[in-house]
Amino acid sequence: MRVSEIAEKAQSMVTEVERVIVGKKSTVEKAVLCLICNGHLLIEDIPGVGKTTLAKALAITMGGEFRRLQFTPDLLPADITGSSIFNQKTAEFEFRGGPIFGNVVLVDEINRATPKTQSALLEAMEERQVTSDGVSRYLPLPFFVIATQNTIEMTGTYPLPEAQLDRFFARISLGYPSKEDEMLILSGQQVSHPLELVKPVISLAEMLEVQSAVRDIFVHDSVREYMIEIVRATRENNLLLMGASPRGTLFLMRAAQARAAMQGSEFVRPDDVKSVAGSVLGHRVLPRAELRARGTTTEQVIERVLTEVPAPVPVS
Repeated sequence: MRVSEIAEKAQSMVTEVERVIVGKKSTVEKAVLCLICNGHLLIEDIPGVGKTTLAKALAITMGGEFRRLQFTPDLLPADITGSSIFNQKTAEFEFRGGPIFGNVVLVDEINRATPKTQSALLEAMEERQVTSDGVSRYLPLPFFVIATQNTIEMTGTYPLPEAQLDRFFARISLGYPSKEDEMLILSGQQVSHPLELVKPVISLAEMLEVQSAVRDIFVHDSVREYMIEIVRATRENNLLLMGASPRGTLFLMRAAQARAAMQGSEFVRPDDVKSVAGSVLGHRVLPRAELRARGTTTEQVIERVLTEVPAPVPVS
């Protein structure tokens, strides 16, 4: 698949999702980027800003099956993966897949479930399969998990451990709309929901092609070194207890490749790296207590790192 086709498909998806997520083009682009990188997305935000709508719209744009998991403290791993049920007619056990068997799976309030249940997602997210009763079963492809968590109401929650946070390709936040955008939301949903207007613009097979093709985007050695220096700077930053992992470096490269492709470029520029660094690395670093007390986000620390690490001369 040519770069121009990738850019066209990605832009078509962004345009369709913007029908329901008003005034958040940059955030929508990051969500689409995460999908075409074959990663998973974590959305940290308050309720009611459109997280579920975003997930549904992405599923519609590629004609995929949308499934939803509402995490609660009493949820069990089998409620996610599925279980074997005894069939009295055949006198055999039959496996019935859980809601994890979908193309776009929304895991709502992931931090409401116990660590044991949260860990049931790890195999699915990493291996694209689930194991039940000793048998591994593959999930449908493409497989995209969007997990949400409320950053305000933390009572009775189980914060995600760093090992699980690291499995998410990127973290974003939708935030409140502007006054003008909220006016558009009210007028657009007065009679019907805009989701009814969203249409498929890419097939599941084409999405798999896109996910494969973006990895062929050229990355110059100097740009690779630039990415490594950025990640190494997070490990040496005195505002952070822990820097980004090697997986973070790999995902940073893949995100930069996807961003370049979405811009119609056949190679990665330093600006592509800068554009995705905050959402890819922000949740992979651990801030010191004094940083949190000042209200400084890890994304702001990443932005500071980007100003300190010299970028290579753009490749032409």
